[in-house]
Amino acid sequence: MRTVSASRSSKITNMPNPSPQTVLTNTFGYQSFRHHQSDIINSLINGNDVLTLMPTGGGKSLCYQIPAMIRPGVGIVVSPLIALMQDQVAALKQLNIKAAYLNSTQSVMEAREIESQLQQGELTLLYIAPERLLNQRTLALIGEIEIALFAIDEAHCVSQWGHDFRKEYQQLSVLHEYFPQVPRIALTATADKRTRDEIIQQLALGNADVYINSFDRPNIHYELAEGQNSREQLWRFLQKSHPRDAGIVYCLSRKKVDAIAQWLSNKGRTALPYHAGLSHDERQANQSRFLREENIIIVATIAFGMGIDKPDVRFVAHLNLPKSIEAYYQETGRAGRDGQPANAWMAYGLQDVILLRQMLQAADANAQYKRVTNHKLDAMLSLCEMTTCRRQALLAYFDEDLAQPCGNCDNCVKPPETIDGKIAVQKALSCVYRSGQIYGTNYLIDLLRGNNTERIKQNGHDKLSTFGIGTEFSATEWRRIYRQLIAQGYLLVDIDGHGSVKLTEKCRPLLRGEQAIAIAKPREEAPAEKKKAALKQAVQPWNQTLFDALRELRMTLAQNQNVPPYVIFHDSTLVAMTEARPETENEMRYITGVGEQKLARYGAQFMAEIKRHPLPELFDNSLSNTVNETLYYYAQGLNIPQIAIKRENSEDTIYQHFSDAIAAGIIDPQALLDLNDDDYALIINTIEYVKNENTDGRLLRPVFEALEAEYTYNEIKCVMASY
Repeated sequence: MRTVSASRSSKITNMPNPSPQTVLTNTFGYQSFRHHQSDIINSLINGNDVLTLMPTGGGKSLCYQIPAMIRPGVGIVVSPLIALMQDQVAALKQLNIKAAYLNSTQSVMEAREIESQLQQGELTLLYIAPERLLNQRTLALIGEIEIALFAIDEAHCVSQWGHDFRKEYQQLSVLHEYFPQVPRIALTATADKRTRDEIIQQLALGNADVYINSFDRPNIHYELAEGQNSREQLWRFLQKSHPRDAGIVYCLSRKKVDAIAQWLSNKGRTALPYHAGLSHDERQANQSRFLREENIIIVATIAFGMGIDKPDVRFVAHLNLPKSIEAYYQETGRAGRDGQPANAWMAYGLQDVILLRQMLQAADANAQYKRVTNHKLDAMLSLCEMTTCRRQALLAYFDEDLAQPCGNCDNCVKPPETIDGKIAVQKALSCVYRSGQIYGTNYLIDLLRGNNTERIKQNGHDKLSTFGIGTEFSATEWRRIYRQLIAQGYLLVDIDGHGSVKLTEKCRPLLRGEQAIAIAKPREEAPAEKKKAALKQAVQPWNQTLFDALRELRMTLAQNQNVPPYVIFHDSTLVAMTEARPETENEMRYITGVGEQKLARYGAQFMAEIKRHPLPELFDNSLSNTVNETLYYYAQGLNIPQIAIKRENSEDTIYQHFSDAIAAGIIDPQALLDLNDDDYALIINTIEYVKNENTDGRLLRPVFEALEAEYTYNEIKCVMASY
């Protein structure tokens, strides 16, 4: 196995035309490669096997699509999901690439037609499910044709330690046995070291070039909240951050999926359920609507999502704890594939841990698998309960170091307060010990708070020394303390004991008061109006009307062709069009995501739509977007103090924006500052006088002093800009 660093440069020998760069630019409409794409493509073109880990939205598909277009033969892509095959093929056909898929949705006649195209050498790419590829008839069929490469997508499915294990993936090593000269690439967005090692072993990739890209998704804001009233918390999150956005809500059970989907629908959102209990037709219909319509929320179990290629999912919400960090990373990674700001939000509780461990205990699996899975759940709970940067911990789990806190997770934006927990923890642990280590946290909290329930009286626990010693904390605060103790390994949840908690050997120093411990206070939710956006706004407000018109045109074209809107153009490409406002084919050609095929197919229609929505004269300038945003609010009738509040800037900054606009001849300083002709003339004359008297070039302070502070520095600065 050869692990390849980011600096490695592979030189292609005897490479046929066109070059990878030419294909990237002319066909796919991108000007440059990202991550390790160029090196991966070169490795495959040279006939090497490859294992690549690349974050969701990082451009994994280009790594095998471009080599398949350059190498002789057909590229065969192993994909576990029908939806992914269909979307990928639809997108490739938009680019005039000869692609097809073979799966169970096709009739015998349709499948035979695809097989005929394959035999005649008419296809560049064929997508196929692993179980279909592995049957003897298919292996015999592809044994008669020239194969450019095999791409094994979602390769983490090969690992029994992964969160999407599929037995048929482990049989894909036969591809190396049957076709030893054909290069293979295994791709995944999520794999810790154990999973990576198993992918290499199971797929016989011992000599593969290994490319591990950063797992970081900097555009995603991570926020993990306590699960009290989680449904109402979800609604506040949606109303505050995503009132009209598409997103995914994950729940642990089918029953909860149905209940949350119905509840959101009753609240006025378009929310659709997705789980294995629905019929195949219902699942397909709901998934299709999510992919093809705007602003849909899909409420789902983990049965939904792998391979979903929708780029404009703005949030992923969890109403239960995922079973591992890998699962959490994979599921949250479905947000913000277009690189624009997105949110990963979660509400969780201790009952999630109990339920997940009960499910694992009941599973038909060996002891080693259960032990490893329990450790993964412990790591997930630790991520939830930590008080430092979540992104640093998330990346560290995948053996990646982030030197500085990210600034884009809840713990960075609003660090949780911690208090000395030594006494509180002694009380919590003593209560577990005194009551016999056979009760769950709700009972223990009643004991601590002195709630004289019937059950406590029956057990005689109102006589315990720990009864009523914890009234200084609320039930919610005690619940958080117990979760932190479980997450840090001081307590163990006994699944066989119906969720009772037991002391571990690790807790002895705490019980004896020999060890200090800090505990986090519950986080108060910040008011919606004070929460700052994590990243910049995607569409400038003066371009919003054009952006909406372009999306409407895209939707019409997509509906006419029965494809998802993003197959026509991604939102990010439409945003780039609103910024550049291309008027010619040559200008449109260099918009990221256009390319020659889509230019020929759609260029004229989108340029015509842009022409119908000319840039307002006020913003037809060479000023920066931040200055133009100030001008936008000024045009809406806001004054300078109101603009400063709206933009969360100082008034001095807003005056500087106006000074730039005045210097460009866009704004009349008299109208802005409400100066009459005499005031304006006085300031101008003073500026001229001071300029003639001062040879050192300094004007602002001498003018201010000469005017005897009758006018502010900002007023003088704006008038000087017009001088």
